Parts: sequence; structure tokens; C-alpha cells
Amino acid sequence: MPETTLFSRDALRIDPAAAVAEIEQAIRTHVVTLRRRGIVVGLSGGIDSSVVTCLSARALGADRVLVLFMPERDSSSESLRLGRLLTDKFGIPSVVEEIAPTLAAAGCYSRQVDAIRTVFPEYDERYKCKITLPSILDGERLNVSELTIETPAGEQKTSRMPASAYLQLVAATNFKQRVRKLMEYYHADRMNYAVAGTPNRLEYDQGFFVKQGDGAADLKPIAHLYKSQVYALAEYLGVPDEIRRRPPTTDTFSLPQTQEEFYFALPYDKMDLCLYGHNHQVPATDVGKAIGLSADQVERVYRDIDQKRRTTRYLHSKPLLVQPVSEVSA
Repeated sequence: MPETTLFSRDALRIDPAAAVAEIEQAIRTHVVTLRRRGIVVGLSGGIDSSVVTCLSARALGADRVLVLFMPERDSSSESLRLGRLLTDKFGIPSVVEEIAPTLAAAGCYSRQVDAIRTVFPEYDERYKCKITLPSILDGERLNVSELTIETPAGEQKTSRMPASAYLQLVAATNFKQRVRKLMEYYHADRMNYAVAGTPNRLEYDQGFFVKQGDGAADLKPIAHLYKSQVYALAEYLGVPDEIRRRPPTTDTFSLPQTQEEFYFALPYDKMDLCLYGHNHQVPATDVGKAIGLSADQVERVYRDIDQKRRTTRYLHSKPLLVQPVSEVSA
């Protein structure tokens, strides 16, 4: 990029009406191509799934969209309340599937406890927990996750996690995304609907999804949009203010946890601009000026972007075959 070009937050500015029209047409085309009658969306009460729900209803009609609410014992009660704000406003059919019994039967919660006890032996199901990463802004960080627990009395303790404990805790927690996807495909199969995924570009690019869990879908309508752009569409579409004001959260562990502290290096608005800058070879100095960081800090974010792309490439990969198999023609 020439030195005379000023980089700013306007780099992510889009025409919401044009973007919505393009996505609506793509949804209609994809549903026809897939020979399905409608769309199933798992709605978390967050911005991404809310926008995908609205886009699907506009493209096909509310009566050809089914929203699933899939709470479990660690879910925030706000997720269901906010999700219903959206479906009530737009008249979209919905079903509540309580997945806690399925998760308990699969050993999700007990396996989580077993993993946490390798770090905090006193932990039991009365406690709460979350996983965090150290800030990338304070210096070169090791991507070593820390486990925070909260006792029934409200005392918090934090410790680094050995790789084995981290892997077991994440593996057990991934039951949640995979069971939700089972429910989505059950309803999609019974209604001859397609399943819409809800990742934005930041999540899709950086591998912030579970393989064969929330990463599985028949179409992903907003995977090309930076999260800041998804917020712009949410305003245009009339997504309720409470949903638009809600901080991005994983809603996965029992302690409140932002996406930033769990996975990403920065808040989404700054992370979006770093990803855009990296994708368009914008010097770190220019990006830093736009978001209030030093060039060294932005360079660290650039390196973290590359590392996440390398380590999560597996999540995007198709099954490997011994010999090539030609695809069946339509």
C-alpha cells in the first residue's frame, strides 16, 4: 500500500443494503442447489447467529426458517432471552432443545471435572471455571492457556494448564458444539432443510470453531464478513439493540468469558482491522495508528494470525483418501 494512503477504520465500511441483497440471493441459490426447502439456524443470542437468522428469513420467508435454542447447564440465561427477542420480533418459528442430559450421558461434565482436577484437585461441580490466554499486548506471549476456577464462596484461583489437561478439557467441552450440531441436522433432516453456519470472517479465518461441531454446515452466509461488518448488517436488519450491545462471548464455560480472553488477541474491532491489514499488506505502523497500538504490538498480532492459521489448518481440511475419487456429477 502506498505511503500516501491513510489507513483507517473506514477500511471495513460496507454498503449494508448491497451486502444484504447479495447474501439473500446467495442463500436462495444455495438452498435450491442443495435441493432443500428451508434453513435451520442454531441461535445463541449473539450477533452472528442473529444476523444469519434475519438474512435467512428475509431470503426465504420466516416460515421456511427454524431456529433452535440449545441451552445446557453452563449457558447464560441471557442467551435464550435475547434469542427469543429476535424470533418474537420477526415471527420466526423456534424449538428449545435442552442438551444438558445428553451431555451428561456422554460424560461431558464429568470429563471436564477430571481434567480440571489435574490442576486443582479440590474442584467439583459446585465450582465454576473458564480458560484464558495471556494478553498479546504486554510482550511476546506463549500460547499457554490458563485455567481460572471460582469456589462456591466466590474465591478465584488461576494456574497454567499442562498440555494434557488443556486438551482433555477442550475435548470434553467440544461435546457441546457437536451435540448442538446433531440437533441441527436432526431437524434439518426431518424437514428437508439445510443447516446454516454462523461464523464471521475472523472466526472462520482463525479457526475459532469445532470441527464437526459449529464448524459443520451446508452454507455459511457471513464467513466473508469481518465481525465489524456483521454489526453493521445487524443495525440495518433491525436486530434488537440488546443483542447488538452484548459483548461477544463464548457462552461455553460456567464463568463469564469473552472471545478476546479465550482466543483472540484483541477486541473484535481492533482484531478485524489487524486481520484486514495483514490480508492487504498494510504496514503495522499504519494499522497501529488507526487502532491506538504500537507497530511492535501489531506485528505481534500479525504473527499470531499466521500461527493460528497454521495450527488450525486441520479444522478446514477434508477427509484424506488413499486414491482420488471423482465427484458425482449433478
